[in-house]
Amino acid sequence: MTLSNVVVVGASAAGLTAAETLRREGFTGRLTVIGDERHPPYDRPPLSKQVLSGEWAPDRLALRPPAVLDDLEAEWRLGSRAVGLDVSTRNVELADGDPVPFDGLVVATGVRPKRLPFGHDLDGVHVLRGIEDALALRDALAATPRVVVVGAGFLGAEAAAVARELGCAVTLVDPLSAPMVRQLGADIAGRVARLHVENGVDVRCGTGVVGFAGERGRLVGVALDDGAELPAEVVLVAIGSVPAVEWLRGSGLPLGDGLLCDEYCEAAPGIVGAGDVASWMHPDHGRMRVEHRMNATEQGAAAVRTLLGRRVPFAPVPYFWTDQYDVKIQAYGRTSGAADFTVVEGNLDEGPFAGVHSEGGRIASAVAWNMPRQARALRAKVVERASWPAHQDS
Repeated sequence: MTLSNVVVVGASAAGLTAAETLRREGFTGRLTVIGDERHPPYDRPPLSKQVLSGEWAPDRLALRPPAVLDDLEAEWRLGSRAVGLDVSTRNVELADGDPVPFDGLVVATGVRPKRLPFGHDLDGVHVLRGIEDALALRDALAATPRVVVVGAGFLGAEAAAVARELGCAVTLVDPLSAPMVRQLGADIAGRVARLHVENGVDVRCGTGVVGFAGERGRLVGVALDDGAELPAEVVLVAIGSVPAVEWLRGSGLPLGDGLLCDEYCEAAPGIVGAGDVASWMHPDHGRMRVEHRMNATEQGAAAVRTLLGRRVPFAPVPYFWTDQYDVKIQAYGRTSGAADFTVVEGNLDEGPFAGVHSEGGRIASAVAWNMPRQARALRAKVVERASWPAHQDS
């Protein structure tokens, strides 16, 4: 099928990469990029770090200068929310009622933060997804309030570190056994917990939040399921996210944990998914959905190549990183659920270290703590799924 009119829904990293790849691969037709935020494409990882700390102004987040965006010769429909999709007529429906026709569609709408079933009407209760969220939370932290972070995954752990460095009294609460245990496994998560404790955070894992207390519409406390009452002026709810697929319900596209795509990132003829919203069949790992910055860029390009008829299975080596205090943790491969972590350099209990998770006698993933050079070296072992222990096949 020859394309003449491509619409990209989602104007963040995946959507921008999709638009750039279209032009780079020779597409000269009509290109429309729709985004529900009014901002041009910007980088999200610094929101919970450099922007929240005040180190960066929001204008540093821009992924491209205005002139580069202009060179794409796209129609930018920013501040426009997609509310529906009619596959039969090939139209994206916007909240303002204006249909946007297409013959090729890239779905890159990302995720939205999960919310608790209570308390979000109180002043002082925050989520963190976009620029406005980060600035509102940054302003709240300026008064060095007592802070409770609900959720100890990537976002919660990073925000807790920033709040502590700003001088706030911080409590980190999660029903799981340790911060980032789902992403890193129990051994490394225990080290993350110690890192926060050593920096003065009150880490309360194995504990859930059952309610917020308010006075005259203002947050004053947090109730835990063990009966504890924590005084607090600020809460960040960082309990995860859900794929932004509400606008696709009723369209006939396959939905589950995101937009369900095949190994080529295709959900239906002429419709592909990319970034946080896309669940696809990884040739090595099966169905997966990845909420990390590098994947958004790689998948945005891969999805467009499928749209243009250059079909290659999307089989990246998953990569993520997190910065907390003076520590950078880097991970390659699918670490979730991985077992048998072995340190290959350094010490898990103190100082830098690097190691691997193994499954079935093969290296499944690698994690490094302040060891970037070793992280890159271990990535090659993950790519080749090297035997483990190393002498196994010899």
